Amino acid sequence: MHDFTVLLLDGAYASSVCATLDILAAAHRLAPRLGAVPPKWQTLCFVDRPVVLQGGLSIAARTCAGRSRSDRSVWIVPGLGVSTADDLQHRLAAPDARSAAAALQRHVALGGGVAASCSSVFLLHQAGLLDGRRVTTSWWLAPALRRLAPLARIDADRMVCADGPVVTAGAAFAQTDLMLHLLRTHSGHDLANVVSRFLLIHGRAAQAPFVIPEVLAGGDELVARIAAEIERSLPTPPSVAELASRLHLSERTLARQVTRATGKTTLALIQSVRLRRARALLAGSRMSIDRVAAEVGYQDATALRRMMRRALGMNPSELRAVQARA
Repeated sequence: MHDFTVLLLDGAYASSVCATLDILAAAHRLAPRLGAVPPKWQTLCFVDRPVVLQGGLSIAARTCAGRSRSDRSVWIVPGLGVSTADDLQHRLAAPDARSAAAALQRHVALGGGVAASCSSVFLLHQAGLLDGRRVTTSWWLAPALRRLAPLARIDADRMVCADGPVVTAGAAFAQTDLMLHLLRTHSGHDLANVVSRFLLIHGRAAQAPFVIPEVLAGGDELVARIAAEIERSLPTPPSVAELASRLHLSERTLARQVTRATGKTTLALIQSVRLRRARALLAGSRMSIDRVAAEVGYQDATALRRMMRRALGMNPSELRAVQARA
């Protein structure tokens, strides 16, 4: 019996696939040191040849011939290797993607679990597995997923979301966060922590530190103007009412446009721009925390600490230390 099944599709991110297999291999080697049961896994594909990953790498896998009723493994889908909604639509229409979606749907119907990161979360949607669930994906693809899956609860600030049999993660390198989560869930905290230390990777809680508001908007001109207006106004960020007035819009119309483009409220967009500026100042200057707080419109460092702790899971000093090590 396998604990995990890795589904391989043409064009998948090579880094996402290799990280998955390397983490499992490391867990298998390290488990005996802890007296833990080594995880077992298999690789499956939907073509009768080696799978060609992004960059031209190829990998052999057994062709999926159907799902055994006794299979209780978690089926893992690394990122599909596309980054735009248009490319994603074309990729999901391919025969191997349609076969994979049908297989994933059957697996969950028979009691199995599934996990996906980045653009492969859209494959779970194609399989009908996201409705009513809290999920995440790459933050820049979140608006497209909201439009396609209005019944899902998209939480793109999170790096990993687990809801019932469905586990989702953010961008392609969030595959490492996804795998640590799966190891922690299925093999225990001790093994996951040892793998994390040996491979020098760690589970991150949030994507929020990496979000670029203009990119999140997917090229939306209005949101780009809003972000620029907020940036120009710092250290005195405009209120929602002031923004609407400057753009000659009602607050309701402004809110609707921002939410449509980013999935965020107008106030959350303002906070995102302030957070980005604060992160840049912490990384690129020797300003004190109090000075950074003042530069982004907070009266004192306490307010900045609260905002960062809530959004990033760490305070400014911790973030500065992490950025210094990066």
